[in-house]
Amino acid sequence: MIGSQDLVVGLVIVLVLFGAKKLPELAGSLGKSMKEFKKGVSEATEEEPVKPETSTAAAASAARTCASCSAPLEPDWAHCPQCGTATLAKSTSG
Repeated sequence: MIGSQDLVVGLVIVLVLFGAKKLPELAGSLGKSMKEFKKGVSEATEEEPVKPETSTAAAASAARTCASCSAPLEPDWAHCPQCGTATLAKSTSG
């Protein structure tokens, strides 16, 4: 764990490396980058509810199983991940 003595030593090192005039700029850029990171994370979590809609449509059309080992297969898979058997392409009935 990081103790108070470690933080003080780290602050002294940063002060020596960057100087007292650069510290406010450094802190400002760190704050901006953290704000952008949080914004990106929140945008990524907002997009997640869209994924179940596409996966339910894919799951309805992708009730495929391997003929050899009966493992569930995704629609775009050409081989079974468990046994390696080549799967048939999605057939079009008509």
